[in-house]
Amino acid sequence: MKIEDLNDVIYEKEEKGICTLTFNTPKRRNALSYVSFLEIWTVLDDMEKDKDAKVLIMTGCKEANAFSSGGYFNMKYITSIPSEVMNEIDLMDIAQKKLCVKMWNFNKPIIAAINGLAIGIGITMPLVGADLIYIAEDAWLGFYFVKRAVIPEFSSSFILPFLIGFQKAKEIIYFGDKISAQDAEKLGLVNKVLPPEELIPYVRKQALRLVPPKAPIKAIYRMKQTLHDYYKDAITKTVDLENKGLQDLFKTHDFRAATKSLITKKDPIFKGK
Repeated sequence: MKIEDLNDVIYEKEEKGICTLTFNTPKRRNALSYVSFLEIWTVLDDMEKDKDAKVLIMTGCKEANAFSSGGYFNMKYITSIPSEVMNEIDLMDIAQKKLCVKMWNFNKPIIAAINGLAIGIGITMPLVGADLIYIAEDAWLGFYFVKRAVIPEFSSSFILPFLIGFQKAKEIIYFGDKISAQDAEKLGLVNKVLPPEELIPYVRKQALRLVPPKAPIKAIYRMKQTLHDYYKDAITKTVDLENKGLQDLFKTHDFRAATKSLITKKDPIFKGK
């Protein structure tokens, strides 16, 4: 994919090396498809090759009233993806190993500005991929995997207990309760909660603090690389395990029941098989 082919995201470059990636599929509340993930990968690849691109801000378009509502795996949509794009997509990579590893190894700072609901991969991706996470006070997080009878992805099965401990991580993913911005800050999942109108201005201010003349950007690149390198194998192994788990769980009765409940709007009846 070429940078000019982007459709699901908006990619902007500014002076001083500040780049912005905006999820831009408001009709599905910024749910991320296989194409979206490929476009995010393409943006990161472009920034790696551009020495003038120094920091990435990641956020959701205002029209969606969401950061991201999670993954979008509509089969009708998937069959409509052009063949030249499909050639770059692995449908078996449900946990998004390709993008996950790319983000973990990306040396330039990423700041997530969560400006609305962040569900599923809408929160696991910034947890693993972003260096700093700022959230609007009316936004919230949803680790809703258990409600869909699946497991978390994007190597969040490693990062979540690493950040907050096993007991709290298990409580979050076993029950799938909604997490307010304020609770997310208390848990240490985000850096700061801000009024909605102050979120983007604050994030831009923080981004400018990471680039010259205010910061030695090469030293920050090396800091991130040094912090991340030791855990590369854990990230890769975990996302492989997540892919295997997801592929197995997609074959279960409980997954089918959870999927059906999205249509019927009734609580699924799980049978443990």
